[in-house]
Parts: sequence; structure tokens; C-alpha cells
Amino acid sequence: MSTTDTTTAGTTAPTGTTAADLVARIEAAVAEVRDRCALRPKAGIVLGTGLGGLAREIDVECAIDYTALPHFPVSTVESHEGRLLLGTLDGVPVVAMQGRFHRYEGYTLQQVTFPVRVMAALGADTLVVSAACGGMDPLWPAGQLVVLDDHINLLGDNPLVGPNADALGPRFPDMSEPYDRGLQQVALDAALAQGIPLARAVYAAVTGPCLETRAEYRMLRALGADVVGMSTVPEVIVARHMGMRVCGLCIVTDVCLPDALEEVDVPTIIRVAMEAEPGLTAVARAVIASLA
Repeated sequence: MSTTDTTTAGTTAPTGTTAADLVARIEAAVAEVRDRCALRPKAGIVLGTGLGGLAREIDVECAIDYTALPHFPVSTVESHEGRLLLGTLDGVPVVAMQGRFHRYEGYTLQQVTFPVRVMAALGADTLVVSAACGGMDPLWPAGQLVVLDDHINLLGDNPLVGPNADALGPRFPDMSEPYDRGLQQVALDAALAQGIPLARAVYAAVTGPCLETRAEYRMLRALGADVVGMSTVPEVIVARHMGMRVCGLCIVTDVCLPDALEEVDVPTIIRVAMEAEPGLTAVARAVIASLA
């Protein structure tokens, strides 16, 4: 039996609903956005920690608080504003999430990824997603920029669990190339041309919110992960489910070497991200500009 939907703008959606319920929620959020802005985006952008400054580069036509959008969660994390921005960036129409959601905030992965479904339904066929992360490669310093090539989902859940809405994507989406190789190359070429160090990386997603132990870092490295974080993977899974091309860009904000592990705090992570942000913003702009 499905749960009756009694949510209103700015409230979270109940779990256990049908595929038809999900489609209806997406349509309701899209209708609200289109009532406020006629722009049809080509790309969606998740402005996580590390790409917040990109919002200043967007020629914004409309900014909508998440609280005004039906079924949208609300950001509760420091440095994550809660607005949907629609406008143009280097001539490309975009829709950007100024603030994202995480499993550790208490949201389901279906709620975490709902905005990505809305961006796709608005017309975006490409997703650029950014995040801060911990780096486990001993050659990478804090502030290292990486473009994602693959990921490992260790969240213990998947946003596609439950009834599948065939209108949105297949029951069993292929994940052999979660991060588009063509967009990776655009990012690498742009970084090289501008003298910005950029490396390829495999991202491991964990629930959080605590940071990892020394033994956990050893495990993650042994599994093949280069960086670790508490976001990104759910959004990428849903984007691929809906046929979007994806480019993932991250800033290594803390070095996670188990034999030389130092304490880290949120202000330090934010400071490192802000220092590295201009480089990541430049790479992200090149990726977006390539879509024109």
C-alpha cells in the first residue's frame, strides 16, 4: 500500500510511495519552476563545497528558495545555501542547486536525489556535480583537484530501490561509464591549458557524518578508492538512470593517510575548499562551455 502524499512546498516526501507518486511530485516541482521561469536548461549543476563561487558567474534569471518548491528537502549543512538558480553560464542555459542534501541529514536517498530528477525533467541532459572529499593518495596534497572516473557506493542503499518509474529510466541502468569520458577529457584539457593540476580519481561514498578511522581509510584504499566523501554518488546514479551525461569534480580538502592521520574540522575543510575553488570553477566553466 502506498503512503498518501500530503506534503506541501518545502516539506520532505514520505517513503513507500509508488512510481506514479514520484512522477507526480516531479511534475509538481517542474510546474512551479516553469511558472516562475521559462528558461529551458541544457545542464544541471550541483554546487557542493568547492563550486559555491560558480553561482556568482551565472547570469541568474530566477532564484527560487527550496522552501517554495513542492517536495524539495531543505539544506541543513553549513556552507550549503538552499536555492535553485536558473540562468546562463558562458552562453549555456543552466539550472544549479545552490546547496545539496545528504543521507546523514536524515533524508532518504530518494529525497536526496529528487532535485536531480527535477533538473532532468526541466530539460538538462548533462549534470556537473562537485564536492569536497578526503584524499587517500599519498601524492596528493590538500587542495588537489580531481575529476571523477568511477565510484564505489558504500552508503548501504541505492536511490533506485523501490518501484521503478519506467518513464524516468530503466529498472536496471548500466553503470559501466558513470562519469562521461568525453567530459572528463574536456576537464583535463582545460586544466592543462590553464596550468591547473587535475587528476582522475575513484570516489567512495560513505554515510557519515563522522570522518573515517585509520582502519577505514586503509580499507577504502584497498578497495580501490582514491577519495572519500558523503555525497555525489546518489545524484550520479539518478542522473545516469535518467540518461544524463555526468562530470564529477572534487577538491581534496583533507589528506587521509592512516599512518600520519591528523585531526580535521569543518572550518579547515571550508578554508581549503575556498582556496582551491577558483581552479575548480575554471574547469567547471570549461565543461559547461563545451556544451554550447
